[in-house]
Amino acid sequence: MSTAVHIAGVVLPEGEHRDLWVRDGRITFEPVPGAETVSRGGWVLPGLVDAHCHVGIATGGSPVEDLAAARAQAHVERDAGVLALRDCGSPVDTRPLDEDADLPRIIRAGRHLAAPRRYIPGLALELEPADLVAEVRVQARRGDGWVKLIGDWIDRSLGDLGPEWPDDVLAAAIAAAHEEGARVTAHTFGTDALPGLIAAGIDCVEHGTGLTEELIGRMAAAGTAVVPTLVNVANFPGFAAAGEKKFPAYASTIRRLHASAGAVVRAAFDAGVPVFAGTDAGGGIAHGVIADEIRALAAAGLPAEAALAAGSWAARDWLGLPCVEEGVPADLVVYDADPRADLDVLARPQLTVLRGRVV
Repeated sequence: MSTAVHIAGVVLPEGEHRDLWVRDGRITFEPVPGAETVSRGGWVLPGLVDAHCHVGIATGGSPVEDLAAARAQAHVERDAGVLALRDCGSPVDTRPLDEDADLPRIIRAGRHLAAPRRYIPGLALELEPADLVAEVRVQARRGDGWVKLIGDWIDRSLGDLGPEWPDDVLAAAIAAAHEEGARVTAHTFGTDALPGLIAAGIDCVEHGTGLTEELIGRMAAAGTAVVPTLVNVANFPGFAAAGEKKFPAYASTIRRLHASAGAVVRAAFDAGVPVFAGTDAGGGIAHGVIADEIRALAAAGLPAEAALAAGSWAARDWLGLPCVEEGVPADLVVYDADPRADLDVLARPQLTVLRGRVV
């Protein structure tokens, strides 16, 4: 294959038929003599994004044994057309994977930060409230512009979901992250942790199943995003059944949140809250299921093109990644039919160009 390649097709989101070339790893719209045509007549998307995944967490929720296993997870994502991952917490240092040009770009949020005994054992750094601000600064400097908090989890004293941090600690921690140039996101299933997080200036909410109309309005006004992870929320009935004997109130809450999850996502979208596609892959969710998440967003009520944007160009803009522009690194996925008309097409990438190389 020649050093330069030529692709002709309908480029999204503009929806215009264009010819583009990839030379020295970058996109150009100027013809490159001698370039090999590798695709003609398809639909060209900026590389897909999984905005919530975990590279380095094995099935069952434990850390992977070595980087080879983490690398295999990233390969599965790439084969699904995902060329950028926002890793929302991993107990494994995956930075050496950045040297592998065959893997998606990974944007890391460092370690999960949780209160003692208030998250999955072995995954989070467990901290007393007095230590949160200092550790947020550490994770902000180690990560790629994100910090991940556990906002709520089951509180054994309540027998139900409960907030993990006092509001004043959240405000100081999020302010510290912002001073370090990082954004902050938080795991939340229930409602009670959300007012404090939103008031403190949180940048994103993961899952967000407990959002209310009033909280959605506050998020929309502040520009706070949500990543609903609906393919994970589909497991809520199983979570409820597993915990029901010991924590019946928790089980009831989780079932209620599951029942309303789709309506919450649609309400957030309708209110103008930025919604992005993330699968929560790692642990109990298989990698490579971004197409399922995009379809789930559409099933919840997002227009098909908005659901597609949530897993491609809109997500890339949000994360500071280029799309299909002159001179930018070429991360492209090509399909043989229009995914806006049929989201099932996303499960069948015809051609993938990662970092300027056909893979």
